[in-house]
Amino acid sequence: MPREISAGAIIVRKTPEGHKYLLLHYELGHWEFAKGHIEPGEDERETVKREVAEETGITDILFVDGFRETIRYFFRWKESRIFKIVVFFLVQTSQEVVKLSDEHIGYEWLSYDDALKRLKFKNSKTILEKAKELLLKRG
Repeated sequence: MPREISAGAIIVRKTPEGHKYLLLHYELGHWEFAKGHIEPGEDERETVKREVAEETGITDILFVDGFRETIRYFFRWKESRIFKIVVFFLVQTSQEVVKLSDEHIGYEWLSYDDALKRLKFKNSKTILEKAKELLLKRG
């Protein structure tokens, strides 16, 4: 069975109203975090930096220590069933302006509660919850 490995980021920005999380609107209709394939010669963090820049135009990111979460799932592509592994990091930015790639049809900076409602997949909701818990611990 084919296997894909990707890396992605939960992108968070501090605002006077609290933390805002960036969700991207995919053409298939769902909302999700920035992520992409790990290219040959890249490590996970290099992939995150590249994918975040390519998908959002955000280049000013800071990795939050202590957050590295992995999700696994299956999806169908044409006639194949593919096993996907995605490693997510939590990154902070001060950049508010987003420049979307062609992969996405929209974006929003959302509060935790609104982001949780917008996410479709349970594994994405779980890592958002973990990100929030870590940010609360850090103050």
